[in-house]
Amino acid sequence: MSGFTLGLVILGGLVLALLVAWNAWTTRKLAPRQAQQPPRQDPRGGGPIDPDNPIEPVFDTEPVPPLPMPERKPGLDALIDVLAPIAVESPVSGEAAVAALPATRRAGSKPFAIEGLNDATQHWETPHPGERYAAFQAGVQLANRTGALNEIEFSEFVVKAQAFADAVNGAPEFPEMLHEVARARELDQFASQHDAQLGFTLRARNAAWSPGYVHQNASRFGFVSGAIPGRLVLPASQPGHPLLVLSFDTQAALSEDPAQSAIREVTLSLDVPQVHRAEQPFARMRDAALGLAEGMDGVITDDNGQPIQVEALDVVGADLEMLYDTLEARDLAAGSPQARRLFN
Repeated sequence: MSGFTLGLVILGGLVLALLVAWNAWTTRKLAPRQAQQPPRQDPRGGGPIDPDNPIEPVFDTEPVPPLPMPERKPGLDALIDVLAPIAVESPVSGEAAVAALPATRRAGSKPFAIEGLNDATQHWETPHPGERYAAFQAGVQLANRTGALNEIEFSEFVVKAQAFADAVNGAPEFPEMLHEVARARELDQFASQHDAQLGFTLRARNAAWSPGYVHQNASRFGFVSGAIPGRLVLPASQPGHPLLVLSFDTQAALSEDPAQSAIREVTLSLDVPQVHRAEQPFARMRDAALGLAEGMDGVITDDNGQPIQVEALDVVGADLEMLYDTLEARDLAAGSPQARRLFN
């Protein structure tokens, strides 16, 4: 083999090696970022565990704190419900009242409910066995995010309430339909004008993220896994109502190999009327968005992919304060049972 041929072979080998190295570097650069695995700590307080010198496990014997009690469902309210009182000649047992309840708790798209006046406590409550009730009231919600109560839904409400009243030997008194439907339209118009559901999109600048990487970074701000794959929630102080929601592609979360799932954007959202202003939800949303963008090398954008500047976030926060004031003036403060039912 001549020296020239040998040189070409060596040159070709070098080029091939460079191509392999470049391809490996590119693949590694474009691979989704992975969550960092912290070193295992000695539960006896001795620092990181030496893998060559394993220790016996130590079980935590501290009592597990009790789970928070579920929030009591809000009762009927004349502010957002049509109410029909049902008089009875003598107290009705809880068993009889429960047996008379309709199979469904909706009239069309609106929640429907029956409450009884507990003969012992004199409090309105959902009927249950073991109690006696001196009176009842039926109610249907005037409006929700599906729209205002209409004539057909009002008629269905009357039919259901009348059937219950007949079963307990009661006499219902229904309000005038046209008046209640007009009241529903007015409430729906107010709700439509003052509903606010905010969302920011966080997009990766360079390398994509794996689900584990998103979970690890979000957990630093208090987010925990939600019931739906690809959904993380920041719990509010009241159980059962998330303060913020962080979501990403469900398919990536359900992948057989999540570590190889490439996520290029996540959405941070706030349902304003569902969270009390005392929780400072927007301030926490702003801090979480900025912190995640910095920690994950991302950029905050709107729905059109345009970057959002910090100054714009401050303007949104000021507008929300005025919205909170307006809702409170209408006795529909954000996070109240009435607001949660109306904006649902």
